[in-house]
Amino acid sequence: MDIARSDIVRSAAGRDEGKLFFVLAVEEDYLLLADGRLRKLESPKRKKRKHTVFFAKGSGRTAEKIKNDEKVTNSELRRTLAAFGEGGNPDQEG
Repeated sequence: MDIARSDIVRSAAGRDEGKLFFVLAVEEDYLLLADGRLRKLESPKRKKRKHTVFFAKGSGRTAEKIKNDEKVTNSELRRTLAAFGEGGNPDQEG
């Protein structure tokens, strides 16, 4: 599956192996990733595409903001990724 902007990926290699990230940008063989905690929006992680695994299609409010270049906060990223990590519904506010 082709990884696109605003998708959620799991790191498959490195110190951050197993962690979830939002894709902020796609640059040929590299992805710019942020999780709002260790990798903030201000300094995204540049990671090779082959070292990530597609986890979920970006949906919901946070993904739409990323797609539309709207302002997203680190806390929004953390909240959405936590919902995916717990198996909850990421579209649910609260």
